[in-house]
Amino acid sequence: MPFKLTIIGSGSAVPTVNRGVTSQYVNFNERHILIDCGEGTQLQLRRFKVKFQRLKMILISHLHGDHYLGLVGLLSSMSLLGRTQKLLIICPKELEQLLNVQFEIAGIKLNFELEFKHLTAKDKTVVFEDNVIAISAFPVKHRIDCWGFYMNEQQKEKNVDPRAIKEHGLTIEEILQAKKGEDIVREAAYYRNEDITLPPEPPISYAYSADTMYFDKMAEYVKDASILYHEATFTEKQIDRAKATMHSTAKQAATVAKNANVGKLILGHFSARFRGTDEVLAEAKTVFDKVVCVEDGDEFIL
Repeated sequence: MPFKLTIIGSGSAVPTVNRGVTSQYVNFNERHILIDCGEGTQLQLRRFKVKFQRLKMILISHLHGDHYLGLVGLLSSMSLLGRTQKLLIICPKELEQLLNVQFEIAGIKLNFELEFKHLTAKDKTVVFEDNVIAISAFPVKHRIDCWGFYMNEQQKEKNVDPRAIKEHGLTIEEILQAKKGEDIVREAAYYRNEDITLPPEPPISYAYSADTMYFDKMAEYVKDASILYHEATFTEKQIDRAKATMHSTAKQAATVAKNANVGKLILGHFSARFRGTDEVLAEAKTVFDKVVCVEDGDEFIL
C-alpha cells in the first residue's frame, strides 16, 4: 500500500480516557514518519500495534505540550529497546535545546544519533526529499511559531501499455526506456512514446494543518491534497474562543478543504468539551461533504 495513516491521538490540550493528544503515524511508501508526539504517545503506539522502531523521522509542528511532551519518553524507550539507527527530527529550533537539557539533567545517553533539521520556513518549503517522497513545511497562524506539513509522492514513471509490449515485442530495455518517456527507435521501426505508454497514476499527497486559526492562504498550502487533516477544536458556537486561542472551527476547516479542492477532509484536535463529534461533523458537512471526524486508532489507506 502506498500510504497508510494511523491516528495515534486526536484530542487537544490534555489527554482524556477516550482520546490521546496529537500524534499521527504515516507509512508513505515505506517512509515511516511520526507527526507530533503528545504525552502518552508511546503507549498509544503500542495500543495500536505500531512498530515505532521503524521510524525514520519525526515531525514536530510546534512547542505546545500536547504536541511534543511524549518525545523524551519515546526516544528513551527506543534506546532501551536497542535502536542504533539514526533518527531525523524536523522541528522548531528550540526543541533541540529542550531535549538536550532533559537528557543531560537525567543522565540519559541514547544509543543512536539524533539529526535535527530546524523549521524556519516563512512560506511553503521542502524540508525533506528523496526519490520517493517530498515533505514541505508551511507556516500557520497560532499563538507561537507553528508549521503544517505537506507530503507528496514524487512524479511516477509512465506505464507501458501491455498491448504495445505484446504487439511490438518490446524488450526489458525498451520498456525501461519507454517508462522514462523516451521513444523507441529500431533500425526498421519507430514507436512514439505517447503511442506505447499510459499516463502514470496521480501522485498521492497528504496535508497536515497543525494548530491554526483560519487564514485564506492555508488553502493554497494544502491545495489538491488527497487527504487533508485539519484541526477542528471548536464549532461556530465557540467562535470567540477559537479566535482567542487561535484555533479553528469545523466550518472553517471545511472551508479550507473546499477552497483547496482536497480529496478528503479528516478532522481532529477536538476540545474535551465535546462528548461526541456529531455536532462537529454536521457543521463541517454544511460546507464540504467528504469529511470524517477521527477517533484514536482510525486508519486511512490510499
